[in-house]
Amino acid sequence: MLDQVFSALADPTRRRILRRLSRGPASVGELARPFRISLPAISRHLRVLEQAGLLRSERDGKGRRCTLQPRALEPAARYIEETRAFWEGALAQLADYLEGSK
Repeated sequence: MLDQVFSALADPTRRRILRRLSRGPASVGELARPFRISLPAISRHLRVLEQAGLLRSERDGKGRRCTLQPRALEPAARYIEETRAFWEGALAQLADYLEGSK
């Protein structure tokens, strides 16, 4: 699932969709409005986000309403934090080593 989240986040259109959903639920039409791409293309982006667990869509009359699922980002945030901590430690050790070799 972590790979799916990072893959979904790799696309700027999908990140903009998630940013919009962070303000509240939206219809597919509302999500598509700022983009110059077709509704089928937006639907493909939404499908990727839904498969990654980042949004949930439900039937709303004739259309679909999408809601952000922020908890799906938690594993990615944990991975980034662990990786950051590792590299900060490794870089601190390198800096100590370089200071000691002067």
